[in-house]
Amino acid sequence: MFLIVASLAIASALLMILQKNPVMSAIYLIANFFCIALLYLLLQAQLLAVLQIVVYTGAIMVLVVFVIMLLNLGDETKLTEKFDMKKIISVVLVTGFLIEMVYIFGFSGDGIGRMPMSSQAANLGTVESMGAALFTRFLLPFEVTSLLLLAAIVGAVVLARKQS
Repeated sequence: MFLIVASLAIASALLMILQKNPVMSAIYLIANFFCIALLYLLLQAQLLAVLQIVVYTGAIMVLVVFVIMLLNLGDETKLTEKFDMKKIISVVLVTGFLIEMVYIFGFSGDGIGRMPMSSQAANLGTVESMGAALFTRFLLPFEVTSLLLLAAIVGAVVLARKQS
């Protein structure tokens, strides 16, 4: 199941990059977010899977689609780029990186990627463990982040009122 979902995630990511239409690219990004949520479920991290779907697929992608529609990109031929030396170097570097990853995870005999899981690994992604971590060990960063977001919202409202 993991290999099927992982290959679907890779395929949707590649299709997202290769699309010329930005709306279709956003749809493939949504498919990729769902694949990542399924991978979280396979790792028994239910809270992370739900947050992936709600936050990224729900909120962020709606924002991205609205921005794409507001930009009104028009003619797609203006968006095409020439094939230059930077792209050749980047393709060579990415290919080298992928070959290295296949070697490390596939052919090395030292067991990288095949280590046994911890006895507490089943409890890492549950709602109870995430809530306990947020409200005990990470309470101060959680509250600072919430105050920072509140200040950003208040600033956006003040700026929006001045313009209207």
